[in-house]
Amino acid sequence: MTATNGDGRWYIIVGLLWLLTAVYLGASGRVATWRPPIPQIVLGGLTALVLVAVVALPRFRRWVRALDLRWLVALHLTRFVGIYFLVLYYRDGALPYAFAVPGGWGDILVATLALGLLAISGPLETRRRLVGVWNTLGLIDILFVVATASRLALADPDSMNALLHLPLSLLVTFLVPLIIAGHVVVFWRILGAANPQN
Repeated sequence: MTATNGDGRWYIIVGLLWLLTAVYLGASGRVATWRPPIPQIVLGGLTALVLVAVVALPRFRRWVRALDLRWLVALHLTRFVGIYFLVLYYRDGALPYAFAVPGGWGDILVATLALGLLAISGPLETRRRLVGVWNTLGLIDILFVVATASRLALADPDSMNALLHLPLSLLVTFLVPLIIAGHVVVFWRILGAANPQN
């Protein structure tokens, strides 16, 4: 059986339900009650869940493999959220320098480079080396951001409190898991590691 447009609609619906659940958890204040290592466990668990779904669900895997690579790159435009990190730091110190400034500028750079990739004419599948360099940089950046946030939160949970309130709570409960999983999928796509028949 092959993945169909109908499958795609269902996956998008599941994604929207996930987003709505994440918004509810943030708006209700439930995420704000979490203390380390709960946010880290949630983020890691959701990331693993997405990747397991790609591996374990053949129809979903085929749909992800057939998806235009530009959509996977476009997801990273959300990393312009780094601008907000800088605003929170410079405006009122709501986020620590060690997270907001390096992480903010790193995310802005990755998002800007993603914009550049999207501006290239023709399929990105033919620009594997260029996409690979961007993807490597993006993965290193997001892992640095997650590691820094975890380190600071474990040392002083209140210092990262802004990440437990909307809109930034969506990073933990929705966006960062998708971003990390997206990087893995992009590597899978450009390296041709998957068998098209699977």
